[in-house]
Order: sequence, then C-alpha cells, then structure tokens
Amino acid sequence: MLVCILWVLLLRFVPPPVTWAMVDQKHAQGGVQRTWKPLRGIARAMPMAVIAAEDQLFFSHHGFDLEAMRKAIHHNERSKRKRGASTISQQTAKNVFLWPGRNFLRKGLEAGFTILIEALWPKERILEVYLNVAETATGCFGVEAVAQRCYKRGAAKLGPAQAATIAAVLPAPRRYNACAPSPYVRRRAAWVQRQMAQLGNLMVPAVREQGQELRQGRPRRNRQ
Repeated sequence: MLVCILWVLLLRFVPPPVTWAMVDQKHAQGGVQRTWKPLRGIARAMPMAVIAAEDQLFFSHHGFDLEAMRKAIHHNERSKRKRGASTISQQTAKNVFLWPGRNFLRKGLEAGFTILIEALWPKERILEVYLNVAETATGCFGVEAVAQRCYKRGAAKLGPAQAATIAAVLPAPRRYNACAPSPYVRRRAAWVQRQMAQLGNLMVPAVREQGQELRQGRPRRNRQ
C-alpha cells in the first residue's frame, strides 16, 4: 500500500513515462506517437469535450458514478451489447497503473487506484493525465498527437468541433477515426458539442459551483 501511495504521489508531479497500452501498440505498430502537454497547453474545449462525452459528473463525484453503474448493470442484464460506466478517474487509473483485462483482480485494483488518485490528485491533474495517456487513434496517445496527425496543429489550437470529434472516438479509437470521421462519429461529435454548450465551461470553478447549486435546487447566490 505504501508503494502504491508513493507511486501515485510521484505521478501527481511527473508525467507517466509509459503505459501498458503504449507498450502493446509499440509492439504491434513498430512505434507510438505521444507528446506530453500540460493542461494549460491544451485548448479549453478539449477537456470540456471529454467531460461532455465521457463523464458529465466528473467534478461532482469522488471517482465513481454510482447511478451510471446501476444503469449499466440493468442494461447489461437485458442486452447482449454491453455498456460501461467508467468515469474519467477510473479510466485514468486503468490506463496509467494497470494492464488490460476484465478480471476481478484488475477491477479491484482499478477501484483502489481510483480512490488514491481522487484523494491525492486535484481534478485538473486527473484531466491532464487522462488527456495525455488516453489512446486517441491506432498507435497514437494523447490529444496533442492526434491533433497533429488529424489537423496539423497543436492541441492548444483545437476548436470545439475538432475537440468534440476527438472525444467522440475515445470509446473505440482503433475502430473509429478522428481524421476521417464516419457518419456515426460525426453524429456523436455533434451531440458532444450540444452537451458542451449545455454544461458551460466547467473548467471555471464558479460555473461548477453554480451547476451544483442548480442540481441541488439551492438558490443562486449573488456575486458582486
């Protein structure tokens, strides 16, 4: 446990050097594309796009979306097409610290690392790491690499539509292609943009607080 805590604390300040998925893709593709970018070097639309697409309660939960998990279990009991309920925090824990797989040991470790990063990292750090280690295309990791590949520009210059398209392929980046989006990806990207507009800029703490007040039915406080 002490080793895990120290490991998580170290990666609060140091970029993760490599992940299991990167090793796997390096063997399969002969190499991978990845360029680390701090959160301040990524267009604000990009973290908002992944929140809108993957985890709209990211700033409200403590690592797990229990309601989404309940709905996924109910759906999976009735359908052969399985649905996941992983939060951005869970996906970050899985990508950075663990190997691919679906057994109970790995899921238990994923839950443990999720609790640790929620306790020891600020939410902005979780987003920063996720946006740099998530697989965004075949052999491509992080939003900087896919921005350069698809749009010939850095992640700092991504527009809302481009950010939404990248977010739209994240569930299956080897099946879908942000550089040549299919009709399904374009529809999903349009949905992501609508969700971004409804959520507002959650990267601003005051906007997050206002959203929490509205969800809880509390009157909005006047700010001078």
